[in-house]
Amino acid sequence: MNKKWIKVLSWTILGIMVGTGCGSGTSTKQIEADTNGYTSTDESSEEQVEVDGEKIARLISGGEPGSLHPALSQGTHESIILDHVFEGLMKRNEKSEIVPGMAESYEISEDGLTYTFKIRQDAKWSNGDAVTAKDFEVAWKFVLNPDTGSDYAYQLYYLENGEAYNSGSIEEDKVGVKAIDDQTLEVKLASPTPYFLELCAFYTYYPVNAALQEEKGSDWSHEGATFVSNGPFVVTEWNHDESVVTIQNDYYYNKEAIKLDGITFYISEDLNTMWQMYENEEIDIDYDLPTDVIGQLRAENNAELTIGAELANYFYRFNTTQAPFNNVKVRKALSMAIDRQLLIDEVVQGGQTPALALIPGGVSDAQGDFRENGGDFIKEDIEEAKKLLAEGLAEEGMDSLSFTILYNTSEAHKKIAEAIQQMWKDNLGVDVSLENTEFQVKIDREHSLDYEVSRAGWIGDYIDPNTFLDMFTSWSSQNDTGWTSEEFDKLITDANSEFDVAKRMAYLHEAEAIFMEEMPIMPIYYYTRPYVTKPYLTGVTKATNREVCLIYADINKEE
Repeated sequence: MNKKWIKVLSWTILGIMVGTGCGSGTSTKQIEADTNGYTSTDESSEEQVEVDGEKIARLISGGEPGSLHPALSQGTHESIILDHVFEGLMKRNEKSEIVPGMAESYEISEDGLTYTFKIRQDAKWSNGDAVTAKDFEVAWKFVLNPDTGSDYAYQLYYLENGEAYNSGSIEEDKVGVKAIDDQTLEVKLASPTPYFLELCAFYTYYPVNAALQEEKGSDWSHEGATFVSNGPFVVTEWNHDESVVTIQNDYYYNKEAIKLDGITFYISEDLNTMWQMYENEEIDIDYDLPTDVIGQLRAENNAELTIGAELANYFYRFNTTQAPFNNVKVRKALSMAIDRQLLIDEVVQGGQTPALALIPGGVSDAQGDFRENGGDFIKEDIEEAKKLLAEGLAEEGMDSLSFTILYNTSEAHKKIAEAIQQMWKDNLGVDVSLENTEFQVKIDREHSLDYEVSRAGWIGDYIDPNTFLDMFTSWSSQNDTGWTSEEFDKLITDANSEFDVAKRMAYLHEAEAIFMEEMPIMPIYYYTRPYVTKPYLTGVTKATNREVCLIYADINKEE
């Protein structure tokens, strides 16, 4: 393909990452907003909007990606890049609606168990190879292969025998995905899954070039020089800890609809640096704003600010394997002793909603909104919290409590942690320390239960209550609390095999009630996504369960 060389913005290192221990999302597809200590020079800022007449959009994706392979990526700092360089069987259009992507068409059997996709004949990889059904079969089986160690393998348990293969109990050829021929992909599900087409637009379901994958494993995805993808853009440079440079994919079947010549994703975890770069016109969009900036922009009704919808929950995890967090009374006491609305009004300032349950509003139930029908589970009551804490500590043989909140480095997370730290001190007499670390290190420590209380966030992978519930099953790699419940697991299993919508939702409501009664996490607020865009950048889209998307964007800057 024709390569367009783009000058990379230079960086000056002002600091170093603070880390203890050795990583999306998040796999967590966790929400990221971190500090890495980078700042930028001003000298090259104007070169980046249009280089030699090209339209290059610029934004900051977050921290250094752990991987840009669909099977191995696990955080929003990775998925925002993948969503621009890959395309699944389904995709999101300019209105963020799920529509056919690599699939030209599809058929669903009457029992909802078999999907037959026809791959578009004009679909090509960025190296010119045709996209085939085998590319999907190879990609999905690589995710499920137990040797791969994909944190998101459970997202393909919807496939027939997907979980059994991932656990090593059956052979690969028993998995319910098969290339019938180059254009025909047959997918068999373990049970009817109403949101399966939406999953087919999720990054873990993206294809990989089968020939390249079989020859090099995942090594092709480690550097820009060997990167091959099938989406509107392709990675040409991965300057580690600095930037990921993409240009338009000349082989993309819908190339005429793509107006940008490329997108440069800068790597930084410092919200103040991001905002400074936005003010200096070194980036064109900033979707991780400092909390004080959000408050200021809202107060002045700034025209560049958008408060985007977000299907996401900001919460603190408890390590339930450690005393006294193994005691539900202690967990409930801590949850009851904070003022969520005050935190939102004075600290977060983005129009968020207090989270008094796990699942946010905006998710359909059999008879309306799931959250409205499910009601609230959390009561903020300081006196009751004091009583529960005293009882819980006594049961654990303790008379006082001190612990550490772990959070990924970010001024926003720090301010929230400081506010909660003070609330717990004032309301319960609890001594709390704060520890910040790089995002990927935080993820690794959560996976190994090397923490006491940890900050987290979760964006729904698909628009269904199950996307928030199934991450806390005993088999989920995203649980990271040490909490398990056979009754909860059974309800999720029953819901996943129930075709009747009303019965399925009843299972999920019951599962959420059990979860909130046990409270292995402390929900804090339901996200919004405040972001700013320069007036010359148009066509930005934002789905409720995705970060900002520039696939359909354009730059029209006056000379």
